[in-house]
Amino acid sequence: MENNRNFFITIALSILILTVWQVFYMNPRIERDREVARIEQERAAQEDTATTPGGEGAAIPGAPAGNVPGGALGTGVLDREGALAAGGRVRIDTPSLTGSINLTGARIDDLLLKDYRVTVEKDSPIIDLLNPAALPTGYFAEIGYTGGATPQDFPGPDAVWSVEGQPVLTADSPVALTFESPTGLVFTRTIAVDRDYMFTFTDTIANPGGEAVSLANYGRITRFSKPDHASIYVLHEGLIGVTGTEGLQEIDYSDVEDKLSITPSKSTNGWLGITDKYWAVALVPQPGQPFQPRYTYQTDQRARYQADYLTDALTIAPGATQTVETRVFAGAKEVALITGYEERYQIQRFDLLIDWGWFYFITKPMFYLIDWLFRLLGNFGLAILATTVVVKAIFFPLANKSYKSMANMKKVQPAMLEIREKYADDKMKQQQAMMELYKTEKINPIAGCWPILIQIPVFFALYKVLYVTIEMRHAPFFGWIQDLAAPDPTSIFNLFGLLPFAVPAFLMIGVWPLIMGVTMFLQMRMNPTPPDPTQAMIFNWMPVVFTFMLATFPAGLVIYWAWNNFLSILQQGIIMKRQGAKIELWDNLMGLFKKKPKQPAE
Repeated sequence: MENNRNFFITIALSILILTVWQVFYMNPRIERDREVARIEQERAAQEDTATTPGGEGAAIPGAPAGNVPGGALGTGVLDREGALAAGGRVRIDTPSLTGSINLTGARIDDLLLKDYRVTVEKDSPIIDLLNPAALPTGYFAEIGYTGGATPQDFPGPDAVWSVEGQPVLTADSPVALTFESPTGLVFTRTIAVDRDYMFTFTDTIANPGGEAVSLANYGRITRFSKPDHASIYVLHEGLIGVTGTEGLQEIDYSDVEDKLSITPSKSTNGWLGITDKYWAVALVPQPGQPFQPRYTYQTDQRARYQADYLTDALTIAPGATQTVETRVFAGAKEVALITGYEERYQIQRFDLLIDWGWFYFITKPMFYLIDWLFRLLGNFGLAILATTVVVKAIFFPLANKSYKSMANMKKVQPAMLEIREKYADDKMKQQQAMMELYKTEKINPIAGCWPILIQIPVFFALYKVLYVTIEMRHAPFFGWIQDLAAPDPTSIFNLFGLLPFAVPAFLMIGVWPLIMGVTMFLQMRMNPTPPDPTQAMIFNWMPVVFTFMLATFPAGLVIYWAWNNFLSILQQGIIMKRQGAKIELWDNLMGLFKKKPKQPAE
C-alpha cells in the first residue's frame, strides 16, 4: 500500500510539473486579445504615419548576396489607401480572396482573406495577410528575373508590367501581363488563382534577338514586421521550408536576426516561405529546375525578413522561347487544403507547413478524428466530447483492468493494515509481506495509475490540435463559449460578468475550469483519503491548482478534461460496485465536514 501511495504521488507531481512546463515554458498566451491588440496597433501606426507619396520603386544600393534583387522596398510612410493608389494594379476577387496585384514588380502585396475575421464578432474586419511595401507592416510575394551586367533587361522589383484585357483576377479568369526589355526580350506572364489560396505564375520568355540570353528566375517573400508572439515554443512562426537534403527547416525570427543569412543546400524541388500561426505565404519553384534557397534578415535601407530562391541560369537561344511556372501559396493553413495541394501539385512535404509537432503521429490522427466528428455533429465542441468517448472506448480494457485492481486493493485493505501493524518496526519484512499479498491476490499495485498516465499524451495532442489548426479558430460551442481555441472568457471573481469590472488575467477562472476542478475533486474522492498528512494535502489541493492552471488553456481542452473526469467517475463507480468494493465518494465528502479528533499530546 505504501508503494502504491508513493507511486501515485510521483505520478501526480509529474502531471503537475508537465502542466506547469506547458503553461510557463511553452507560454500559450497568444489568444484573441493579443491578436486584436497587434492588429489595432498596426492600423494605428498606419493612420498616424504621413502620407508622403513615392518610395514604392526606390532601389537599394547593392543587391543582396545571391544576386536576388532587393529593390522596391518602399519608405514605410504611406497609409494603405495611399499605397494602393500610388501605382497601377490588377484587382483580385475570388470566393476566398480580395485585394490587388501591384504592376510594379507584378507583386502580390494586397491580399485579404474573406472567410476569416480578426475576432468572433460578425462585423469584425477581415484578415489582411499581405500589405504594400510602403506600410510599416509591408509583406509581399514577388516572382522575377535577374542576370547579366544590365539587370534592367529583366523584369525585377522595379519593372512595370503592362496588363492585357480585363484587369481583374478571378478564379475563372486569369490575367495576362507583359514586359518588354530594352534589348527586345518579351516576357508574357499569366497569373491564375484557384478558388482558395494557390496562385500560378506562368512566364513565357521570347528571345527575338540574334544572340543567346542567360538569365535566372528568382522568387522572394519579404516581410517588414513580425508577430508579437513569434517566440512561443509550442508553435513555430517565422521562416520555413522543405528543400534539398535538409528536409524541414524551421527558422525563428531571432535565429535569422542573429545569423543574418542562412543558406541551405541547392535543391530541385520543395518550397519555402514565411508562416504565422494560422496563415502562410510560400513559394513553390518549378520542379526539376535547380535553385538555391535562402533565408535572410537584411538591414540595408529597411530591416526586413526574407525567404527567397534563385535558380541556375536559363539560356534562351536566338528565336527561341522558354516557359517557367512558379506557384505562390498565400492564405489560411486549412488542413484539407494543404494536403490537397501537396497531392495535386506533388509538393514535397507541403503538409509540414502546419506545425503538428514532434508527436505528429498522435496529433494528426486526433485532428482527423475531431474533424470527422465535426462533420457528423456540426459542432466542434460536440466533436471534442465525442472524441473523449472514443478515446475512453479505445482504452476501455486497460482502464477496466486498472479500476478492477483498485477495487481489489480496497477489498484487501484490512489485510494490508494488519501487515503494517504486525511489522511496524521492520520495513523490509513489511514490504515483503505486502508483495506476497499482491502476488496471492493477483493485484498490480501500480495499475490504478494507468487511467491518469494514458490521459497525458491525449491531453497534449488535443492541446496542440486546438492551438495550431485554423479549423478550431473561432469555433463556437454553446452559450458563452464562442471560441474553443481561446480560454473561457468568464470569471468567478466578477460573478461571471454580473459585476461591472474587469478581472486580472490570473484571476480569470471561468465556468468550465470550475466544472473541471469539481469533477477532478470528485474523481479523487472516489478513493480513500491517504492517512499520511502530506498525501492528504496533495489530494485536497491538486484540483484547486489544476483549476487555476487550466483556466488559461483553450476552452475546448478544459471541456475535454471535465467530460473525461465525469466519464471516469461513472466507469470507476460501476466497476467498483461490480467488484463489491466500497465507493468512498460519499464518506470522503462527509468527512470534509466532520470535526477532526484532536491528537493526544505526547
